[in-house]
Amino acid sequence: MSIPESVHTPSTTASASPGSSGARRPGLILAFLSLAGFMTFLDVSIVNVALPTIESELHISESQLQYVVTTYGMLLGGFLLLTGRLADTFGRRRMLQTGLVVFALASLLAGLAQDSLMLIVARGAQGLGAAFIATAALSLLTNTFAEGAERNKALGVWGALSGIAAVAGVTLGGLLTDGPGWRWIFFINVPIGIGGAILAPFIVPESKSAERRTSFDITGAVTLTAGLVLLIFTLGQTVDDSDVPAVRIYGGFALAAALIIAFLLIERRAKSPLIPLSIFRRPVLRSANIIAVLLLGTVVTLFFFASLFMQQVLEYSPVRTGLAYVPLAVVTAVGAGIASQVVTKVAPKPVLLTGLVLTTTGMLLLWRLPAHGSYAIDILPAFIITGLGLGLSFVPLQVSAFTGTEERESGLAAGLINTSQEVGGALGLAVAATIAFRRIPELAAKAAGDPELERAARASVFHEAFLVGAGFAVAAFAVTLVLLPFVRTQADDAPRHAA
Repeated sequence: MSIPESVHTPSTTASASPGSSGARRPGLILAFLSLAGFMTFLDVSIVNVALPTIESELHISESQLQYVVTTYGMLLGGFLLLTGRLADTFGRRRMLQTGLVVFALASLLAGLAQDSLMLIVARGAQGLGAAFIATAALSLLTNTFAEGAERNKALGVWGALSGIAAVAGVTLGGLLTDGPGWRWIFFINVPIGIGGAILAPFIVPESKSAERRTSFDITGAVTLTAGLVLLIFTLGQTVDDSDVPAVRIYGGFALAAALIIAFLLIERRAKSPLIPLSIFRRPVLRSANIIAVLLLGTVVTLFFFASLFMQQVLEYSPVRTGLAYVPLAVVTAVGAGIASQVVTKVAPKPVLLTGLVLTTTGMLLLWRLPAHGSYAIDILPAFIITGLGLGLSFVPLQVSAFTGTEERESGLAAGLINTSQEVGGALGLAVAATIAFRRIPELAAKAAGDPELERAARASVFHEAFLVGAGFAVAAFAVTLVLLPFVRTQADDAPRHAA
């Protein structure tokens, strides 16, 4: 999530406000900002358990369900850096309030959706609001806590919440879907968003960069987001390639590639580029962003397909599906807590490698999940191992993204790692869904209406998706092992620098 380059320098200013006393209450600020960030992370996964119900009520085809998830992630990831720059200029708290209001109104629209188009558009608007929230909240957080151990602990909380929220989302989604209905997974955001926007001035001090920007790379942000959205849409079209002209598919891929190349050219020439390409000369930051793309591809694939597997193969109710994730949530929190302590004593690399090994193991267990599997014997061990692995991975990944980064580049580094996470989740799910769902017509024809054969066919499709998710984790492990330097965190080096 984008933090301004000047946020940690003397040029950053904080204006007086009703919340200016908040600087003396860092715990309250951390809790408030973490809650705002938690809400945006939560909405990445809360919709997953409700997908079968939404599919049935709004008549969305199974191969198109991914857009309900990926549209949110794409708009969130595509505009993170731009909204961060806007927060620099117009005020971080003001942009936080703007994002909370947009998110609340988009959630209301999603809850009222009567068809797939209305829901997908509302999810995109939610993603845009979440981009404002996430960038402003993380920027205010790093502006509150001093660089070193204090900030590392705050970032550890933030990183842990991103993982915990992903798991808590599916649990809460199941409870709401089986309770008041799937629309309440969106309605619940309305009072939280509006209430947060009202309370923000009394908790968080306003701050903005003293260096006023006169230009914003809106063209770059729109070009990047358009290219990524088109890429994901085209991947989805390949699932039904028998009905879609080949020229449309190849043309979609070509246009997506052209837009992404155009984005790189725009960044090279822009007066205030979203992503100065020179930042990728830093090996730790470069590796951390590649790992983030792959790891979040695993995470989103896990929740999307595990939710479908439990409901459509094991015939769990939405609430039972949501409760099935509780041990995973608890273990993820435990793993994140362990990682937050260990990462300040050793380098992030061995902690991250351990987490990725466990994550891969858990995904491979899901790959072998029987069509008539038992929760205690088959699902629970996979969830515990995967949850521990995710908890051990999120924190060192966040810390690695900032290690060795100069103060003036810390905002850009934050924006990049969170953009990589959101884009990685959306792209990862698009790839996994494209590979897995391509076999649906063939398997459906073989099943010929036989319930047991249909169950086995669905299990086979979801197994393939879990294997793709495991492949992402293996690739992340390889990148970590080969490309991520073995360096200690800034907290470890602080005494040496002080001396």
